Amino acid sequence: MRKKTNRRKFIEKSLASIAGVSAVSSCVNAPEDKVKESININFNKNYKWKMVTTWSPNMPVLGEGCNMFSEWVRKMSGGRLEIKVYGGGELIPSLESFDAVSNGAIEMGSGASYYWAGKIPSGQFFSSVPFGMNSKQMNSWIISGGGYKLYREIYEPFNLIPFVGGNTSMQMGGWFNKEINSFDDLKGLKMRIPGFGGKVLSKAGGTAVTVAGGEIYTNLERGVIDATEWIGPYHDYLMGFYQVAKYYYYPGWHEPGGVLEMIVNKDKFSELPSDLQEIIKKGIESLNIWMQCEFDSKNSEYLNKLLEEEGVQLKKFPKDVLDAFKLKTHEVIEEMVESDPKSKKIFDAYEKFRVSFKDWSTVSDKIYYEL
Repeated sequence: MRKKTNRRKFIEKSLASIAGVSAVSSCVNAPEDKVKESININFNKNYKWKMVTTWSPNMPVLGEGCNMFSEWVRKMSGGRLEIKVYGGGELIPSLESFDAVSNGAIEMGSGASYYWAGKIPSGQFFSSVPFGMNSKQMNSWIISGGGYKLYREIYEPFNLIPFVGGNTSMQMGGWFNKEINSFDDLKGLKMRIPGFGGKVLSKAGGTAVTVAGGEIYTNLERGVIDATEWIGPYHDYLMGFYQVAKYYYYPGWHEPGGVLEMIVNKDKFSELPSDLQEIIKKGIESLNIWMQCEFDSKNSEYLNKLLEEEGVQLKKFPKDVLDAFKLKTHEVIEEMVESDPKSKKIFDAYEKFRVSFKDWSTVSDKIYYEL
């Protein structure tokens, strides 16, 4: 009797499974318009966007990464969203990308938040702070430590959504035509250095100069400037700075973890179906990971080329110079947060995370590197 009962239950379960398969099959084979309606996606509508960058067209890693992102989006969307990338100067001047994306003339852009310091002073804390957090720590703070909420809050008035869209990782201290043996050697030094770093140098007695990327080599060669920072060994090698400057200094105290950003026009983003919004988000996340890996990989390779093949003199900044830069950094930040409540709010959150992360780094990364 038990066998018959078990057999009956088995048959009933089997019939239920078949019915379920039929139901799924009928759903899969339902008319296409019914499927579209149920998930609220218009498969017949295509979107064509433009992206402007602050980087020169097809610039290695930076512009290259934007091109890759565009291709990823095209593939993941099945061609429903195409993003045409324009390098700096191809469609509009590089530093006009913020306004162009803000007013909706362009859908998205790639740059760094310290480029817009005149519009959003507090935004600089989402790029890089001298003697501040490195790339790993910045990613942790913004993505998982509450930073994104503050980041998007200060971009909201400009109708923009910011995303972490890459990281240069630890930069180098720069190329110098004279040795820096003490703090006194900074006095009168003319150096191409932007953002917080430029303000710190000025306080230390030097002169921060704004020079377009394409003009740095010539200005360094002719003595218009005495020194320049750029990015790291890979891009510095490609720029040929080793041909016109003798000394290559480290560490990159001014940009220990240079966060790059993607900005998207909020209205344009809202018009996209939810699946395309998600594709953009995941594409940018992938870009962020790839870019940092690419920078670290290439920089390790090209530092060796500079030292072994080009005979570059690698030098560490003297302790009193680094101490002076650190002191002046505190002064610059104090002046900023005293005059701008938003900057104070963000810096307080930044500093709280930095200190807590430092405790973890001390028993993890730091001790490991010292083994």
